[in-house]
Formats: sequence, structure tokens, C-alpha cells
Amino acid sequence: MQKQVNSSYLQLFLRESGTAAMLNIEQLPDVSDVDAIALFDWMSSKRSFSASEVRGQRWIKTCSAGYVTELLLNEDGTLEEFTLFNRLPTKGWWKLEQGVLDLEIVKNDNTYRSRVIANKSVNIHSAIEYKNGELHSYLKLAQVMPVAQSA
Repeated sequence: MQKQVNSSYLQLFLRESGTAAMLNIEQLPDVSDVDAIALFDWMSSKRSFSASEVRGQRWIKTCSAGYVTELLLNEDGTLEEFTLFNRLPTKGWWKLEQGVLDLEIVKNDNTYRSRVIANKSVNIHSAIEYKNGELHSYLKLAQVMPVAQSA
């Protein structure tokens, strides 16, 4: 699994650094062929998710094509996704692996998978999404903070 996590970081780095639009895992260059200083700088802006900031939380997810949804990551590892405006529901699963948030969402005959990498300085995170095993989209996910309860 460590290789998958490292590949996800490299894939996202290449997208966010402007080196490549989006590459399949199989198309990734060897790390030795990547600008090590740029990769190190990019990695220093990332961090691991903690279970407490993910479990039971709501998120807004958007993709490069403009599709926007709300996610609820339930305590039991399931998730609920709703289109933001007309509230069409879908279901899925989430898990944390080595500080990376894995999402799997099933919509009709389609399965969407992504590995979300946390930003260090802002609660807007990013991922590359696969649809039915094929490279699909670049995602941004923003954590929604709960409203404080008044006493």
C-alpha cells in the first residue's frame, strides 16, 4: 500500500505543479526524473489527515468540470454524497490510510475512487479521481466547520 500512497502524492504533485495535466499511475515518471526541489517544496505544504478531523465531518467536493457535491463521512466508514442544490443522494465508503483519505462512491453503474491529500495551511484539499478504474478528474475538497452551539 505504501507504493499506492507515494504514487498518489507524485501524481498530484505533477498536476498541481503544472508539470502534467493528469497522468495515470502507470505513466508516472521515476522520482529521480522529477525536480526534487520542487517536489520537496510541494510535499512540505502537505500533511496527514487525523481520524478526528475526518470522522463524522461534512465536506464540499468539486471537480475540474464544475460538479459540486456535499459529502458526509460517517463514523462507521460509510459516506453519503448529495448534489449540492437538488440533494440527489449516493452512497460510498471512506478510510484513512497513512494519513491519506480514500474515498469510494458508487453512482448507478459507476464507481468513483480518489485519494485525498491534506493541505497544511488551508482546509481545502485535493485529489485525483478515477471513474471505473479510468483517470477522470482533479478534485478539491473543503472541510465544512460545524456551527457552534450556543448555551
